[in-house]
Amino acid sequence: MKIAEVHVYSHDLPVKNGPYKMANAEVWSLDTTLVKIVSETGLVGWGETCPVGPTYQPHHASGARAALAEMAQGLIGENPLQPLVMRRRMDSLLNGHRYAKAAIDIALHDLMGKHYGVRVADLLGGAVTDRVPSYYASGVGEPDDIARIAAEKAVEGYPRMQVKVGGRRPVEIDIEVVRKVWERVGTRMRLAVDCNRGLTTRDALRLSRECPDIPFIMEQPCNTIEEIAAIRGQLQHAIYIDENGEDIATVLRVVGAGLCDGFGMKVTRIGGLHAMATFRDICEARSMPHTCDDAWGGDIIAAACTHIGATVQPRLNEGVWLAQPYIDGHFDPENGIRIEGGHIKLPDGPGLGVVPDETRLGAPLASYS
Repeated sequence: MKIAEVHVYSHDLPVKNGPYKMANAEVWSLDTTLVKIVSETGLVGWGETCPVGPTYQPHHASGARAALAEMAQGLIGENPLQPLVMRRRMDSLLNGHRYAKAAIDIALHDLMGKHYGVRVADLLGGAVTDRVPSYYASGVGEPDDIARIAAEKAVEGYPRMQVKVGGRRPVEIDIEVVRKVWERVGTRMRLAVDCNRGLTTRDALRLSRECPDIPFIMEQPCNTIEEIAAIRGQLQHAIYIDENGEDIATVLRVVGAGLCDGFGMKVTRIGGLHAMATFRDICEARSMPHTCDDAWGGDIIAAACTHIGATVQPRLNEGVWLAQPYIDGHFDPENGIRIEGGHIKLPDGPGLGVVPDETRLGAPLASYS
């Protein structure tokens, strides 16, 4: 089998009741990029990548499409059933830009699943659950508002709450947010306090020291690995790496150095499902909990995250975050990915289990054959 065509689409994902606020960004709408790979036999695979604007990571929508333009023509005629060979082929065409390569990787897994008649989760080693845990992420907000949201999500059945903090406001407000959330939900949910690189080392230490009785994990408190390393031994709470977890080499570095206790990992950031499965296995070898999610995106990314999330050892699975509660509509109106009772039903195969309605996407931005 060979790749015959590659098509690239753009689609806008408005945020409900926007903006969604993080420490370093306000999100009103996201420009997602979809990739359609067509084999010479007519089989189709879909992929997606959707950076949260240009400041969350060194990723942006225009960059993804420029990177895809560099690679797409060079993929024509290649075998889509060999994900390792295809990853090496992409690397030979373009250095870096894993978030763009991830869209192709996801599309290849979708196509492979359809070819073999199995779910992507089966290609990735096998699902251990058909009901994948999710988690809810608040935006940065006022203490009473975030505490109310946390209580509502606990009732809905979410097993985990991620509380966003950090940015250009006094750390005292962040401390109050954490305390009020704890007062409302207690041990009904696992708590993650996500700083999105938005705290100084001073404020990260203060946040941890003033909440020693609250069992949360602190996710990406500071901007760099070096800053985290400087305060690691002084913190009262476990540390998860998120934005700094750029690639497998960095994962090995921070795990080997003992700089973290787990990860918030994005499928597109690390390069797609092939790399994500390697990351999963590293974490299992060291008993490190982690998420399997992405920065943003529609049904394609949601399905990819759910499939890999379904393969994670349950005791290490911190959940799959989806943008679905924050956006309207689905690419696949019938099989679109949804969170119900704080969990996600693993799509039935083959492939990702979702097929976009192409009439909703319009004409492709670019096509290669």
